[in-house]
This record gives sequence, structure tokens and C-alpha cells, in this order.
Amino acid sequence: MIYYLFMRILTGIQPSGKLHWGNYFGAMKSMFDLQEKGEDMFMFIANFHAMTTVRDGETLRAATRDVALDYLACGIDPERTVMYRQSDVPEVQELAWYLSCLTPMGLLERCHSYKDKMAHGFEATHGLFAYPVLMAADILIMNSDLVPVGKDQKQHLEVTRDLAQKFNNAYGEIFKLPDAYIPETVATIPGTDGQKMSKSYHNTIELFDPSVKKKVMGIVTDSTPMEAPKEPDGNSIYELYKLFATPDEVADMAAKFRAGGYGYGHAKKALLEAYHRLFDPFRERRDELARDPAKLEDILAEGARKARAAAAPTMEKVRRAVGL
Repeated sequence: MIYYLFMRILTGIQPSGKLHWGNYFGAMKSMFDLQEKGEDMFMFIANFHAMTTVRDGETLRAATRDVALDYLACGIDPERTVMYRQSDVPEVQELAWYLSCLTPMGLLERCHSYKDKMAHGFEATHGLFAYPVLMAADILIMNSDLVPVGKDQKQHLEVTRDLAQKFNNAYGEIFKLPDAYIPETVATIPGTDGQKMSKSYHNTIELFDPSVKKKVMGIVTDSTPMEAPKEPDGNSIYELYKLFATPDEVADMAAKFRAGGYGYGHAKKALLEAYHRLFDPFRERRDELARDPAKLEDILAEGARKARAAAAPTMEKVRRAVGL
């Protein structure tokens, strides 16, 4: 890991669907932890990127608002993290064009994400193909040091570094080369069917799902009788419970499973109680924010102001370098 005296961390999330437990215990929680460490945090809602799959304006606006509410409710502090809509920083699109003029087609053709989406029947659009260039602009414009990424986005960060180097070779040292930040490994979070929790598998439990009780009680289990001992490790309910409960509570559930006389229904109720203990305060905060849309808009507008101010020095250098 590379350390900096002044470290700017940038991350983004697409508003392409409801956030779920997997999102919280993966990307969201690691970001809240970094915020608590006092890092220079920038977080954007990637509504430009979401347009590659979301084709309805009202849906995109509502999803963007929902993501902002979820992050604010669960822990983002706009006084410590600059949160903004990608579309509120038009300089990002400007920089994406400059980078596009230096981007080899072969570099984009080799990107796994594009090929994977084509294999899954996505329409072959220029936006989807050029996605890594826009992502590079998001990162480079904010002079980012570290970018939290998962395995599916790591190659895109490598593209960002390649494009930054190409630009620097052509026009002089303008961009720093950002590094990937790989959060501590989070075990695969099981969905309601036992597979990895993913919107693609339709097995998620949303953060503020009104039918959360029905979803939890419907988690698929095996047919082991209640009175029989059960191995907790690998059990979906137990693995989810570990995310919400204290170490003592986790140990207690494991002991009950192994002793027998403890059914999956008991475990599901314990999981539901642990969920409510953590998320009910978040839900109250979210409801309060949702009742004041003007305040939410003010937070995003102030985030955009700070983001554009951060982007301005970089763009001034870029425009001068390219001859504009």
C-alpha cells in the first residue's frame, strides 16, 4: 500500500437500482470507515454512467435521489465527505473528450466489463464501450490518490493510469497516477437463495425494504429437522447474522445450532432483530431527510460547488496544455 501525507480518496456509485445488504457491507461500510479516519473523501453519484442501462428519465432521477438518501442515512457526513451528482460537474465530460482523443481502440476492446456485458445481451453502445474513459475523467479531474475498487473495476483503474500516462507523455506532467484501494476482504454475502447477493440474481434484501420480514423469513434453507444439530458455517442465515450481530451473539447462535433444538425459524427471527437494531435508526434518519427535499438538494448543490472547485485547477492546466 502506498501512503500519502495528503490523501484524496474518490469513489462513485451508479444509481441503477435499490441498494441492498451486499452494497452496505461491501462498498458503503468501507467508505464510512475511511471517512471516520479523516481522509479527504469525494463520493459521486454516477448518473452519467447509469445512462448506459437506465433509459427512463424519471427512473434515473428517483434512483439518484434514493442513493443520496441511503448514503446520508447510513453514515455519509457532507461536512467531511464531498458528495455530488456526476452530472453537476460538466467538466468531467469535457475531460472525457480530451482523454478520448488519446485512447486507443484496442485498449477499450480488451476491457473485460464490456465483453462481459455483451455476453449477457447488453446493447453494444458507444457509451458502454467508452465507459472506462468517462471513469478515468471522474478520477483524474479530482486529483485522486486512491480509488476503492472491486475486482470487476480494477481493470478500469488500470485504464485510468494508462490514459493519465499517455496524456502526460503528450502534454507534460498534468495528472498523478492514482492507486487502487482494495478494502479489507468481505466474505461473499449470501442472498435469499444462497447464491451471492446480487441484483442480477434477484435475491437481494434492500437496505430499507418494506418487505424485509418476508424476505428474511423466506431465505432458503435445507430440510434438517429443528431438533438435529446443524453446522453454522456456510449457513446463509448464520453468515448474514455475523454481519449484524456482536461477536458474543454470533458465538451464541453457533453454539445453539451445534447443540440442536434450534431451528432455522429461530435464527431468522434473531437475524431480523439484529437488522432492525442497526437499520431502524438509519430508517428514521432517511425518512426525515426524505421529508425535506430542499435540504437534500442543498447538500448535493454544495457538494457540486466543492467538487467543481476541486476540479478547476486541474482543468485549467489541461486546457492550457492542449491549446484551448
